[in-house]
Amino acid sequence: MTIVDTPILPLSDRRRSTADGVHMLATRYPKGTRLDTHAHREAQLVYAAAGTMQVTTPKGRWLVPPDRAVWVPAHLPHAIDVLADIEMRSLYFNTEWLARAPNDDLASEFVVRVSRLLHEAILALFDGRNDPARIDLLIRLAMLELQQAGDPTTFMPLPQEPRCRRAAEIVLADPTRNYEIETLAQMVGTSTRTLSRLFSVETKLSFKSWCQRARIAAAIERLSVNGGASMKQLASELGYASVPAFSHAFRQVTGKSPTEFVATK
Repeated sequence: MTIVDTPILPLSDRRRSTADGVHMLATRYPKGTRLDTHAHREAQLVYAAAGTMQVTTPKGRWLVPPDRAVWVPAHLPHAIDVLADIEMRSLYFNTEWLARAPNDDLASEFVVRVSRLLHEAILALFDGRNDPARIDLLIRLAMLELQQAGDPTTFMPLPQEPRCRRAAEIVLADPTRNYEIETLAQMVGTSTRTLSRLFSVETKLSFKSWCQRARIAAAIERLSVNGGASMKQLASELGYASVPAFSHAFRQVTGKSPTEFVATK
């Protein structure tokens, strides 16, 4: 794993710094870019103003469409996969600044829905106005907005127990299949009852709910790559009997219909 003092840079970037322990980075990454596992000495707030990315941490995978932002604590290993061309806006906070932060719950990674206020505050930080008082106010406003409840709906928890992890990896390799837990249990060398219990304990989801989330994650990835995809074809490919069934499952996980998601990405 790489520890970096400054962000890993794409082909072009636009950096701005403040004097009180915060610096900011505007980046553009094309679809298909992968930032391999690394960590920063600073905490990071990552927001894709356009496009969709996937952030992987030891806990699991966080799908981050344009209406979400992810908080990554300092020294936390993470990787980023760009699912659709993104305009990334990142804020980096050193330990001295965080000691004075208006938000005390920053020790673990989380994803939040981006309110209109948070969206505008982040974008305003990159509008070229170099007023230190204004910048400080906008940063503190953004951090206050992070106090809203974290949004776990686009999170794919990854189990750590070896048998359960192998089963999860089988599903993730092709989440469009309708996996039976009995078959997976045989494949990883355990009983159906044990595997069901492991999924519940390790992911806080039932096996069925976890598989549905994996399927919706695959749908989000496909919609991010090809927003013009036929919903009927996509529903069929993902194993849903109808578009309404697919839309219902999608809304259960993300809070939006597939059409609404495409409109905001």
